[in-house]
Amino acid sequence: MSDETTTGETVDMGDHGSRQRETAERLQQLSLRLMSALSRRKAPNPGIEAPGPDLYAKTAAAWWEQMMQNPARAVGHTMGFWEGSIRAWTGAMTPGPDDEEAKPDKRFTDGEWDSNPWLNYLKRQYKVTSGAMRAAVEDLDTLPDKEKRRLRYFSDQIANLMAPNNFLGSNPEALRRAMETDGESLIQGLENLVTDLEANDGELLVKLVDDSAFSVGENIATAPGQVVLRTKMMELIQYAPATDQVHAVPIVIFPPWINKFYVLDLKPQNSLIRWLVDQGYTVFVASWVNPGPDMADTGLEDYIEHGFLAGIDAAKKITKQKKVNAVGYCIAGTTLSLTLSLLKQRGDRSVNSATLFTALTDFSDQGEFTPFLQDDFIDGIEVEVNRSGLLPARVMSRTMSFLRSNDLVYGPAIRSYMLGETPPAFDLLYWNGDSTNLPGRMTMQYLRGLCQRNEFAKGAFELMGHSLSVRDVDVPLMAVVAQTDHIAAWKDCYRGVQAMGSGAKTFVVSESGHIAGIVNPPSKKKYGHYINDDLRGDAEAWLAEASFHEGSWWPRWDAWLTERSGEMVPARKPRQSDLGPAPGSYVKIKAT
Repeated sequence: MSDETTTGETVDMGDHGSRQRETAERLQQLSLRLMSALSRRKAPNPGIEAPGPDLYAKTAAAWWEQMMQNPARAVGHTMGFWEGSIRAWTGAMTPGPDDEEAKPDKRFTDGEWDSNPWLNYLKRQYKVTSGAMRAAVEDLDTLPDKEKRRLRYFSDQIANLMAPNNFLGSNPEALRRAMETDGESLIQGLENLVTDLEANDGELLVKLVDDSAFSVGENIATAPGQVVLRTKMMELIQYAPATDQVHAVPIVIFPPWINKFYVLDLKPQNSLIRWLVDQGYTVFVASWVNPGPDMADTGLEDYIEHGFLAGIDAAKKITKQKKVNAVGYCIAGTTLSLTLSLLKQRGDRSVNSATLFTALTDFSDQGEFTPFLQDDFIDGIEVEVNRSGLLPARVMSRTMSFLRSNDLVYGPAIRSYMLGETPPAFDLLYWNGDSTNLPGRMTMQYLRGLCQRNEFAKGAFELMGHSLSVRDVDVPLMAVVAQTDHIAAWKDCYRGVQAMGSGAKTFVVSESGHIAGIVNPPSKKKYGHYINDDLRGDAEAWLAEASFHEGSWWPRWDAWLTERSGEMVPARKPRQSDLGPAPGSYVKIKAT
């Protein structure tokens, strides 16, 4: 059956009807899958979904107090908002860029945001409204700083969520793509949405990467080695040597257990593990277990006893050395510091030197994590760990993502759900998504004792029969931090290092952030670093007097390690065992 258009073209009505039926069937199947996925969602936990009522009460009280003290300021805010709204409307009547001097906003790069009067108005009005919200928060002088940080965060989340590009009806690129594909992009977007919900038991966690492109042990985490120890907490991997001789003192690396260890071995070109082996070091790395509900009672003491101490002891025995050079990254750097305090009090000098990567030991300033370290949120976390025995990986992933919501939540959601695109094949994003659960007991020890009460910095963190103190950390130390790190702010790391004991300290500030500042191979010639031997002043004074050096800090660390790694000895090959080759089995356990 066919019909003829006015231009003489023949349209096969049968094919058209067949496509319509196929589309209807796909939509019906997707709808059923959507309902099934949503039905698996657990009852919501309000404590981790939104701020507690105390923030609203404090904000309202501060607003009324300020209104009574200075009503002219409130009137000025209102007038400013309406004047900006009028300018947004009149400016949209002659479409074009609204502010040539403003910092470009990549959410509004599509040309129609400037050429289409309606979209131009939405963009301008959104900027006026979100700017007014942020200005109102900053103007609440009577609100305590901690509460102001919380309010600023949640106000930003509302502003980011309400951006017009986040809605299909006002996203010109998504509408254009839908027309070009005859709606196929929207159907594929629904498929992507349903798949993400199914993968997370009805919880929405935007998939950032095409995980089918990677396989641990095949095209990432491929450095050759052998698992030489397995405990309930970790597998210890010894890597194969690449030189005929090696430094006598081995290196034992403890990565964070919030993610998998292979961020240090993504691919040969940027593998810190391979680079250390190439420099002639015997390298051991802990690969932490991915906890399940049966590990609810696992605490920091278990990570120390069956992770740090077990790994150090094994490396000493295997290499026949009395000491090791230890490395701790992020939360593992914090816990390495706890371990060093414990060893000091026990009179154990097994650690010859310590290197800390972006590690916090003083939590007196909670920085960007302030909204998540107050009682309302941590009480919600406690409800979650009591309910399931652990902090699920997706809760931590979502929390981290919303610190950069435009880049890690809304932008990817638009590409996946509105444009129907497949996420990119990017190894770092794959690693970021391969996150782990956290045991319930350990989670609360960390959040309550370290983050909230700052007990380690105060010399009062009770663990394993000792009162652990940051002042006990007195081994030769290099601390490497990242200048734009939003997880472990470098100034906060600096304050913790300052409080450590009398041992020799080297402090390095690398350019870039929490990952790129550390995984910064010399071959890339990308990010430089700052050095200053004088740690007596505050962080700002340290940076003002620091010298900048082009290129990676890795060679500087190599020189520092060489002085503390003894003579050269014949290379040590990992002993074969039934524990299997690197990267081991623990790293392949997925979070549930």
